[in-house]
Amino acid sequence: MKSLLAQEYLRELHVVRQVSQHTIAAYTKDLDYLLARLDEQGLELAEVTSDHVRSWVVKLHSQGQASRSIARMLSAWRGFYLWLANQKGLVNKSPLSDIKAPKRKKPLPKALSVEQAINLVESANKESVQADDFLRARDRAIVELLYSSGLRLSELLGIDLNPIETKEYSSAGWIDFEAGEVMVLGKGKKRRTVPVGEAALHALKDWLAVRANHALTGKEVVQALFINKQGKRASARTIQQHLAALAVKAGLPTHVHPHMLRHSFASHVLQSSGDLRAVQEMLGHASITSTQIYTALDFQHLAQAYDLAHPRAKNKKSE
Repeated sequence: MKSLLAQEYLRELHVVRQVSQHTIAAYTKDLDYLLARLDEQGLELAEVTSDHVRSWVVKLHSQGQASRSIARMLSAWRGFYLWLANQKGLVNKSPLSDIKAPKRKKPLPKALSVEQAINLVESANKESVQADDFLRARDRAIVELLYSSGLRLSELLGIDLNPIETKEYSSAGWIDFEAGEVMVLGKGKKRRTVPVGEAALHALKDWLAVRANHALTGKEVVQALFINKQGKRASARTIQQHLAALAVKAGLPTHVHPHMLRHSFASHVLQSSGDLRAVQEMLGHASITSTQIYTALDFQHLAQAYDLAHPRAKNKKSE
């Protein structure tokens, strides 16, 4: 009887509610697990309590089941019991009404290793998506600045040649070459100043020389620091594509996007300085909690260094 009810519920999901076949397959496994627990403990559907559900969730956790999978399983059970109550009238109350899905672990940001980041920026000095002085100089300056200062892509693209403040327009960002700093407008319209390294400053100066030679006559002068060949402000999509292509040419084993360079900047500065507050200010995080996730990356780096360096860390493969 229990199995027939589960099959009827799944059939209704598929035929009436047009739920995808992929979800149906997953829910079938989830309901099979529920019915197996009922058979183990000699329970009917109406006899299941929230304590039973909690004990099954604990068991799933102990078996190493991912929080995401448990949350989906609870969703399948919850929908089944609501159907039993509302459509069939077989239960008075769902045993999952006060059960919350386990919190999913926030994934760590993906960052390049120091060696990979250096390989990427050095590759940008030699390569380009196209063998073209304009693109080579621009891409090099962008990669160097992203890694040097940990900017968001939107912040980088908002940088102008010079600060402008009029009734019609206000610059979101600009470079102060003498101070070696970049001013940007971040989330929440909060302005911050971030240091720019010498390598990035050199790349930016080289780009400015190329940019000046590429001035378009007879057209409106665009104030954007980074432009395309049509003289317009470079787009986010273009920068993403060029960076991904540069990473491939550099032989990096992962897809690289602009935000990964921001994560790499934060992780590497934290590894070197240990100053979480300074990293928070440079990233423009309103809360230190947002920055603390990089301490986990820092610990991973230390753990890897320990495994490689300490003679008693683990058995060597050669032993």
